[in-house]
Amino acid sequence: MKEKRNTVRQKPKTSYTIWFSQRTGSTLLAQALASTGIAGQPAEWLHHAEDSLAPPSTADAVSLRQILWKQGSTPNHVFGMKISFYEPFISRVFTLFKHLPECASRDLSRGEVWGFAFPNSQHIFMTRRNKIRLAVSWWKAIQSSEWHRRKGAKPAEADLANAYSFEAINHLLVESVLREAGIQAFFTESGIQPLTIVYEDFIADYTGTVRSALAFLRLDGRNIQIGEPQTTKLADALSENWVQRFRQERQQGWEHRGW
Repeated sequence: MKEKRNTVRQKPKTSYTIWFSQRTGSTLLAQALASTGIAGQPAEWLHHAEDSLAPPSTADAVSLRQILWKQGSTPNHVFGMKISFYEPFISRVFTLFKHLPECASRDLSRGEVWGFAFPNSQHIFMTRRNKIRLAVSWWKAIQSSEWHRRKGAKPAEADLANAYSFEAINHLLVESVLREAGIQAFFTESGIQPLTIVYEDFIADYTGTVRSALAFLRLDGRNIQIGEPQTTKLADALSENWVQRFRQERQQGWEHRGW
């Protein structure tokens, strides 16, 4: 009888979650960590499984956890995932995992529930200092349907000449702040001290940032090769035009302007 190989189905020895709002470099980080071969396969696994979140049951919680472990783990039993924080999605996630056998009939914090779903959890928080550039990038991606562009690929064919919208960019600016506030509230109530990665610093030092993440996860990356970025920058002259136009319009009539 052949021995069954079940390496990636086993309970992870280390788990980590990349928490992000849109346009903060989470995909770039996830691809970089996956390229090492020792840091899991971080992707938006829970978002892919959103239809499986209701109605919750113990069987559903256990089954989904097993599927996630398999999808996001490398053979060294390191699990990685990235997730964006918004309602009602995030509450549905916690409600489902409260049905895990380890959580049944117990008054647990959301951080404790997360720890049972993803053992030995570590947390990475991704943010971007310039929220106006974040919001502009987000709105432009929505309008062009181009969220990422592989190196060497042609830009998406999209007519953005009249796509600027003050109302949309202002909404996304506020939404990004509120999503980050939700993440921070989760960290605070659970006593979590995450590794914070700032988009602007990540872009300035790609390799150093990835190695810092590996060190935070207590993974030996000294002899590990980190793959080159698979995507290229999307910001262009049109992006800058929208940034400058929005910051002028947003502060119109202000006595004390911020930028």
